Amino acid sequence: MAVLTKGSVKELHSTDDPDVIEFVFSDHISVFDKVIPTTIPNKGESLCRTAAHWFLRLEELGIKTHFIEYIPPNRMRVKRVDIIKDYSLLNSSTTNYLIPLEFICRYYLAGSMFDRIGKGKVTPAELGYSPGHSPVYGEELPKAFFEMTTKLEAVDTLLSHDEALDMAGISQAEFESIRDIVLRIDEDINAGVKDRGLIHVDGKKELAFDKERNLMLIDVFGTADEDRFWDMEAYSEGNHIELSKEVVRQHYRSTGYMEELYSARENGQPEPPMPALPGDFVAEVSKLYIDLFERITGKDFR
Repeated sequence: MAVLTKGSVKELHSTDDPDVIEFVFSDHISVFDKVIPTTIPNKGESLCRTAAHWFLRLEELGIKTHFIEYIPPNRMRVKRVDIIKDYSLLNSSTTNYLIPLEFICRYYLAGSMFDRIGKGKVTPAELGYSPGHSPVYGEELPKAFFEMTTKLEAVDTLLSHDEALDMAGISQAEFESIRDIVLRIDEDINAGVKDRGLIHVDGKKELAFDKERNLMLIDVFGTADEDRFWDMEAYSEGNHIELSKEVVRQHYRSTGYMEELYSARENGQPEPPMPALPGDFVAEVSKLYIDLFERITGKDFR
């Protein structure tokens, strides 16, 4: 097998079948569209196994995906689709390609959305709040909030509805089907993790068209990398215990690195190098990934 591409957290390998590729999940972790200079033990395996759990669940629900099989400990075989970076080639007749968008659905006010509210980039009304309401961090949104960003750019960028559809070569009807698929998946995730004492705060999905231009869920989802989870019991007591890679983002917020990085990007300056994580914190993050796998799947990691 040959390495086709190296992403921020996984490699894509060819196989004997030209229509099948293999994901190899690494122990790297990425935040702010940058790979941190520290590996997290067992991260790749726990992420791969969590993703395989959700793909098998979608098979039960009858939702089409690219998943073929899980190969222990940290590999997964999937159907191959084209990655087309020339968006002018994407239209209603293009088939078997990755839709170059990330589809994000939020259920609680957290993370970057709370920052955007504070900066006036999003209004409470846009999130469905009544006039005069002052949003509080961590509160449940009045309705699911759906948005789209770029996928193939160096830095993910929010897009308007029309920009996203035009870039990806999808129709309004196809967009509505995508949104329905995402909401259906999240409905199942939300219910499933609730039984295990978790709150599903938000998450992102990626989709593609197959050779007949049928939609299918691709990449991975429902993991500590793609989604944000909170501990339900702690939430009932007014605390937001992060059970995803958000803990790493918060670390870099607390050190001032995130603000420094974003300032450099906004001013067109060179990005500052990302500091490594402290050793004790690395162990904490590793345990988080393993614990989340066990809580979501109900299985022992070892």
